[in-house]
Amino acid sequence: MKIKYNLLHEEKNTSARLGTIETNYGTYETPMFMPVGTQATVKTLSPEEVKACKPGIILANTYHLWLRPGEDVVDHAGGLHKFMNWDGPILTDSGGFQVFSLAKPKDITEEGVHFKSIYNGDELLLTPEKSIEIQNKLDSDIAMSFDECVGFPHTREYIEESVERTLRWAARGKKVFNNPRQSLFGIVQGAEFEDLRKHCVEELVKMDFDGYSIGGTAVGEPKDVQYKQVEYSCKYLPKDKVRYLMGVGDPIDIVENVIRGVDIFDCVAPTRLARHGHFHTMHGKFNIKNAKYKEDFTPLDDECDCYACKNYTKAYIRHLIRAEETFGQRLLSIHNIRFLIRLTEEIREAIKEDRLLEYRDEFIKKYYGESK
Repeated sequence: MKIKYNLLHEEKNTSARLGTIETNYGTYETPMFMPVGTQATVKTLSPEEVKACKPGIILANTYHLWLRPGEDVVDHAGGLHKFMNWDGPILTDSGGFQVFSLAKPKDITEEGVHFKSIYNGDELLLTPEKSIEIQNKLDSDIAMSFDECVGFPHTREYIEESVERTLRWAARGKKVFNNPRQSLFGIVQGAEFEDLRKHCVEELVKMDFDGYSIGGTAVGEPKDVQYKQVEYSCKYLPKDKVRYLMGVGDPIDIVENVIRGVDIFDCVAPTRLARHGHFHTMHGKFNIKNAKYKEDFTPLDDECDCYACKNYTKAYIRHLIRAEETFGQRLLSIHNIRFLIRLTEEIREAIKEDRLLEYRDEFIKKYYGESK
């Protein structure tokens, strides 16, 4: 089935929205944070551990699954849900971010993007049609259009060209899209130029996608630029379709961008930070390797209801991380994912009560109010 977005309440003081997304696997509230499972797994965690964090949708990466094990293997397994034993909704990205992270400008042509495999060096070409074909076979619930994600800084001239290319690629991908169980999102580009964002939105809406993503953020731009990009996109997006901000997972960025109208977020940051010993609390981000935690027999966060906080202490998790034990990374990953999901739960309550600006101010005071 196609996903359906239901707008339940618009916060009276901001552009924030409370809503639900109806999917093949149930209905979920927004705003939401989506954990990232790049290689059909959220790093170090079992599906059961992820589910205990109470997520809605999770992500998988088209580019990486194309290279291994290959979309045909996943297809023969019965699709991504069966392959990874996940009975909730899944969103697959298009490979567009790899344009930004792996390809050079000379590798980007009208046909598509030329890559060398990060695993064996093979020459590869990823086109809009190929991206959609892969995602159709992966059988995710939401597929993404293939776009060009441009880094920061950049010239207006290049962004103008890139937006038109992204629009042509979106049309080509939509033309070959053929999985009736999937929904397809268009991706809004245009950097920090409001007129280009507006133009991109208007052209994508004419194509009538099932939802819309905001791209070109979290690519090195300052926070004020990111917030403008989001504001310029949401300002013109239709109210009856879901809005997805790609690759943003800093807590304050989630709050600020909900204020500007975003519904769903994703980022690899929670598990990446965990692997380096960092953990979030409502009073800031901390490093568990710090000596002050050596004999700290309290939870990571007294306010948290995750498995790690219910069962283990800072002292024990510090020991695991310093001993390079994977269990420590797992516990911090569980905690960090649950933290961002709890954050969106609190944001939803603040929207319901029309007090999101007050919540933001309280959050900033608590999160940045202590030395790290």
